[in-house]
Amino acid sequence: MKVVTFGEVMLRLSTPGYLRFSQARQFDATFGGGEANVAVSLANYGVDATFVTRLPKNDIADMCVAELRGLGVDTSGIIYGGERLGIYYLETGAVARGSKVVYDRAHSSVSEIKPGMVDWKKVLKGADWFHWTGITPALSQGAADACLEAIKVANDMGVKVSCDLNYRKKLWQYGKTAAEVMPALVEGCDLILGNEEDAEKEFGIKPEGFDAEKTGGEIDQTRFESVCRQLMARFPRCKKVAITLRGSINANHNTWGGVLYDGTTLWQSRRYDITHIVDRVGGGDSFMGGLLYGLLALGSDQEAIEFAAAASALKHTIIGDYNRVSLAEVQALVKGGGSGRVSR
Repeated sequence: MKVVTFGEVMLRLSTPGYLRFSQARQFDATFGGGEANVAVSLANYGVDATFVTRLPKNDIADMCVAELRGLGVDTSGIIYGGERLGIYYLETGAVARGSKVVYDRAHSSVSEIKPGMVDWKKVLKGADWFHWTGITPALSQGAADACLEAIKVANDMGVKVSCDLNYRKKLWQYGKTAAEVMPALVEGCDLILGNEEDAEKEFGIKPEGFDAEKTGGEIDQTRFESVCRQLMARFPRCKKVAITLRGSINANHNTWGGVLYDGTTLWQSRRYDITHIVDRVGGGDSFMGGLLYGLLALGSDQEAIEFAAAASALKHTIIGDYNRVSLAEVQALVKGGGSGRVSR
């Protein structure tokens, strides 16, 4: 099993504990980014995961690559050029105060990528899946064009393509909107992952009578079948649509689950009550990594969506973007574990 992911990886600078930006005198430095996060998850489960990006040639980028390699990710598809690694700052919220992200990624190396820089036929040789997210085409026209180039090569080579819609309003700053750019890319996808905001902001598709701010943690999963149907009607190549379902009680307490629709059946995961969130950044990416593993290695769509939801529920307990959990840990939670007892 081989999966190739493409996007931006950044230096993540987060305030210690629950400090506000105005209180912080130091930051915890790690790395992360949507597509890199997916690659790390897959590598944890024994999948041959390749991450493709463009990085500057400097010591910070070398640290990033070394960490990815240490986590089992193949970095041979990374190209070099440009002047800087993007940065994002994170302030972790608590209770009624939500988390905040500040981006410092303008003119990063990958935002200045152009079609033709990556040898996609070489990178995608032997791959089962190619994965991208809506974050990449939001960075620049060049990044959007390079992503479309990769999707077309994958389609021509018979490699399945997955997309996490990942709408980020702060990123679309180069004169194009997500609604203008995303349809041409999503047309080449076999699997689409999103949430109610992604589908609405990018394609005007939303579940009727649903307001994420008023769920109180209670979400009727069947409401989202209409979103899945509309996405599949809009993008005929798509064979499956997954929706992540987050019920936000407060910044530390969420409910979590997901659905997977195959055009006929809406498969629903167990709902997790996550009462003490440690770090929710990368939650959707951990879901995507779990879903891809499930579709590649497990026997049914129901097993795949259960694995994805369990993997992501565990991610909420781990600091940092990367979901540092093992296959055995996810399987144990799927089977009904989760008591938190000490493993001796």
